Amino acid sequence: MRDWLVDFGGSGRPIVLTHALMGRARTWWRTARWLRSYGHVYGVDARGHGRNPKPGPFTTEVFVADLAEVVAELGQATLIGHSMGGLHALGLAASRPELVRGVVVEDMAVDQRGRTVEEWRPLFRTWPEVFESIAHVREFFAGAGGYFSECVEECAGGYRMIAELEDAMRIAAEWGREQYWSFVTGTRAPVLYLEAEYTLMPAGQMAEMAAKAPDAEHVLVPGAAHLAHEDAPEFYRGAVEAFLSRL
Repeated sequence: MRDWLVDFGGSGRPIVLTHALMGRARTWWRTARWLRSYGHVYGVDARGHGRNPKPGPFTTEVFVADLAEVVAELGQATLIGHSMGGLHALGLAASRPELVRGVVVEDMAVDQRGRTVEEWRPLFRTWPEVFESIAHVREFFAGAGGYFSECVEECAGGYRMIAELEDAMRIAAEWGREQYWSFVTGTRAPVLYLEAEYTLMPAGQMAEMAAKAPDAEHVLVPGAAHLAHEDAPEFYRGAVEAFLSRL
């Protein structure tokens, strides 16, 4: 099995987890534990992330093709994606409907045109190039520290982010130029859109996505920021379990 396809265990139909920008499959570990009751759970490292050695180009089209390759081998799957991973899951559902039973999209919009990644550069420049320890990672990212502690690798002097910041900027820059409404309208499988109350996405767009989709539901996750499955794990679990029970 590929190093960048994580087998979280379970049995039955495949459930494939796709991660956010700068993340990796293993950030899903806590969620994967309870998902094992619903199927055989896998996590995929997108190219340029985790243990996936594939180089660029880092375009949405290429990411979706990578995901299609994996799911075609596993068999028809339920896709659960956070942020960037949610976009890729929708793209696969629209382009290869025979591979997808259902999709959960957490805090991702399909039309962010006009946004620029340049506003993020000053923030990224505050990130240490090398963290002194895992505890340093947790402290630096505060409430998201547990998540980001899964996104680093050991290096000389400590730990560094596995994904390259410049690659991440190139990926996000595409979102500021392109729109993906065809992913929404072209998906025939059931979709659950989970929007964080304090979303990073354009206000109201995820509800609009659900309204335009053939078979979709929009749920607002109260009290949660972008990492909704980490910020409100019990609410997130309840919403996802209810969705899975009807597939």
